[in-house]
Amino acid sequence: MTGVALTLDHIAVAAETLDAGRAHLEQALGITLSAGGQHAVMGTHNLLTGMEDGLYFELIAIDPQAPKPAHPRWFDLDRFVGAPRLTNWILRCDDLDAALAALPGAGAALDVARGDLRWRMGVPADGVLPFDNTHPALIEWKGAAHPVDRLPNSRMRLVELRVMHPQAGALRDTLAPYLDDARIRFAEAPAPALEAVLDTPNGRQVLR
Repeated sequence: MTGVALTLDHIAVAAETLDAGRAHLEQALGITLSAGGQHAVMGTHNLLTGMEDGLYFELIAIDPQAPKPAHPRWFDLDRFVGAPRLTNWILRCDDLDAALAALPGAGAALDVARGDLRWRMGVPADGVLPFDNTHPALIEWKGAAHPVDRLPNSRMRLVELRVMHPQAGALRDTLAPYLDDARIRFAEAPAPALEAVLDTPNGRQVLR
């Protein structure tokens, strides 16, 4: 391993609206999502819940009440259409600048704040992460505050995160020096996609 260490922080589902995403996820997973907030710099907003093992779960959508930013939104949300689906996985690091130097495709550092939360995130200039958005986003939390410490625990547990892409092996090899997590599996597949196998209040579910 190198000096850069990446740890799974959270997984994110995108939706055309938070209401549509909430209805779909709460019914499918047997959870209750809590209010998150607005991201003024990106014109987005979210709902959240805690998970087991120090992870959390995010539902994110374009905020219809916010001005459209002058730059592309993160998570490729400007192009998102269709049913709510798992679109991103986010890795935490202690030094975002070093992590972005090692994985430049993850974008440039952006300073973000929501309430008393402060973080830096790697955001590509066009909003699109490498490997057709199956590459993880990178985040560095500033200070002691972290969402998982204040969220109710949904009792969901991540069993496996499947990262599927025609070049999944190349993505695995790109991340291997920095990431060691047996829950994350890379699989070659005809089309890019993410799947999370979750133990939930509704039993074991596969979130796509």
